[in-house]
Amino acid sequence: MKNTFTPTAIPASEITPKELYLSRRDWLKTAGIVTAASLLAACGVAPATTGAGGNPTAQTATQAPDVPNTYDQITTYNNYYEFSTDKQAVNPLSADFQASPWAVEVGGLVHNPKTYALEDLLQIETVERVYRLRCVEAWSMVIPWNGFELNRLLAEVEPMTSAKYVKFTTLLDPEQFPGQQSPFYPWPYTEGLRLDEALHPLTLIATGLYGEALPNPNGAPLRLVVPWKYGFKSIKAIVRIDLTEEQPATLWNTIAPNEYGFYSNVNPEVDHPRWSQRTERRIGETGRRDTLPFNGYSEEVASLYTGMDLRVNY
Repeated sequence: MKNTFTPTAIPASEITPKELYLSRRDWLKTAGIVTAASLLAACGVAPATTGAGGNPTAQTATQAPDVPNTYDQITTYNNYYEFSTDKQAVNPLSADFQASPWAVEVGGLVHNPKTYALEDLLQIETVERVYRLRCVEAWSMVIPWNGFELNRLLAEVEPMTSAKYVKFTTLLDPEQFPGQQSPFYPWPYTEGLRLDEALHPLTLIATGLYGEALPNPNGAPLRLVVPWKYGFKSIKAIVRIDLTEEQPATLWNTIAPNEYGFYSNVNPEVDHPRWSQRTERRIGETGRRDTLPFNGYSEEVASLYTGMDLRVNY
C-alpha cells in the first residue's frame, strides 16, 4: 500500500513538476492528496526566534511561498564528494555508476541481522513525501521523494534495548567514486542518527524522486533523507546500517567538529563559523529567504530535543 502522508510544514501542492510532475493535477487527484482548490494555495511559514537553551522556535510571520524546483535543478546541483567537490560535475561523472545489483547489511545491536537485496527493500511500503532540503552551505531546494520510512526496516531487525544510535555507511569503491581517491577525507562516508531520530516517521530511506528510481547524482539506489537536518546528514549510496550503543563517528564531524556537529539540526540561531545560517538561497530564486527552525518541521520534531541546549549540541 502506498502511504501519502505529507508533513504539515509543506503542502503537497508544492510538489516540483517534472513535466508538471507527470501532469501534477491528475497525479494529485489520483493519489487523493489534495483538492483542486488547494493546488492554488500558497504556504505561509514562520522565521525563527530563540527559545530556551538556544533551541529554535517559530514566531507569527509570513514568508514567501516555497517555489518548486525542477527535476533538472535537483539532479544537476549536488554535493557528492565521492564523485567531485564540484556540484555541477557530479551529474556527468555519475552517469555510469552501477546502482544494481545492490545489497545493504543491517546489523549491530539487533536481534535479527539481515542482508537485504535492493529488490527486498523495494517491497517495503512506499511513501511519497515533499520535503525541503537545506544545505549547510545555506542553499535549499524542495524535492518530492519516494521511498520508505526507516522505522519499517528497523522494526524488522528488532533493535536491542542497548541500541541508542544508528550508523550509516556509504559504498567504498574508488573505481566508481573517483573522489574516494582523495586522501583528504576518511572514506567511506559515514553518518549517524540517534535511534529516536531514526524511528521518527519523517525519516526516510529514499529510493526515488518524481516517482522514478533515484538518479545517480542524488544517491542511487538508496539515500537517507532527514528533512529537519542539514543535507550532509542525508548519506547517499548506503550499503550498511548498524545499531550501536555509542555515538558513531561521522565523516564531517570527524574532519571539523567545530563546524559540523553530530546533530546538525537546521537552526538559524547557530551560525556556521564561516557564514550566517539566518538566511538561505533557494535554487532557482533570486534573493534570499529566512531559514526556518528545524527547516520548517518544528511541529513534528522539536519535542525530540526537549531539555537539550542546541547551541552546545549543534
